[in-house]
Amino acid sequence: MTLVPFDDRDGWIWWDGALVPWRDAKLHVLTHGLHYASAVFEGERAYAGNIFRLRDHTNRLINSARIMGFELPFTAEQIDAACNEVLTANGLVDAYVRPIAWRGSEMLAVAGQHTKIHVAIAAWQWPSYFGDARMAGIRMGLAEWKRPSPETAPTAAKATGLYMIGTLAKHKAEQDGFADALMLDWRGKVAEATGANVFFVMNGELHTPKPEGFLDGITRRSVMSLARAHQMKVVERVIEPAEIPLASEVFLAGTAAEVTPVAEIAGHRVTPGRVCETLLKDFDALVHKSPEEVARVVAG
Repeated sequence: MTLVPFDDRDGWIWWDGALVPWRDAKLHVLTHGLHYASAVFEGERAYAGNIFRLRDHTNRLINSARIMGFELPFTAEQIDAACNEVLTANGLVDAYVRPIAWRGSEMLAVAGQHTKIHVAIAAWQWPSYFGDARMAGIRMGLAEWKRPSPETAPTAAKATGLYMIGTLAKHKAEQDGFADALMLDWRGKVAEATGANVFFVMNGELHTPKPEGFLDGITRRSVMSLARAHQMKVVERVIEPAEIPLASEVFLAGTAAEVTPVAEIAGHRVTPGRVCETLLKDFDALVHKSPEEVARVVAG
């Protein structure tokens, strides 16, 4: 497959309040966000022209920035409008949307309190993260890297630096022939995949790790609402790695992954079944509803 570099594409990127040609969206090599990971971002998907749970993503972006010690120079309404403007400018209706905010190049040291805060938003076509045949289930390894304690990193923020270990774990998994890796937390408990939350079906109930040391994903919460609509009990708790073989079904949930069944975790095989199929289909239907209908479903 021929890769198209992300710095050499046609299209438009929203940058600090205006659309700029894609290839002109460049920043200086001495940007604080590049050297010190003083940046936050979101991953969003648009379906049939509507960005799924857009305001929830925007609110998380703003909150992530505050956790990282800076305020975005735009309101939630302006960011929402900019996300939609980018879709229109690029002629996209089904797409991945990437807002990012970062500290600029006015200072380059650990302290960067007098840097200018920048915001950019891009969008591009991105099909299913694990392929259209994802119902068959993906194979996962077990990551060597662990999610950090909330006392050692701003784990409630979708901060760029927190994805470093996800990249390392994902690369190692792919080198070993897996599609992804399951990550444990600093205590050795089950956390998440490298970029998605994980669910286990146990005795007819849906079990998922408590979001301690990783993001309480927007797709995660959407799936929990869908499961409860089927009168399924949803249990958020600490999950031990030794419990993985007790699961009859396993799946991932995230903006990029959407709902993706799992067929193997580090040698333990599991068969995607009725629960995976039901929630996958329900989620695929949910994301194609109007924003007003989505709000009603996830609020239920």
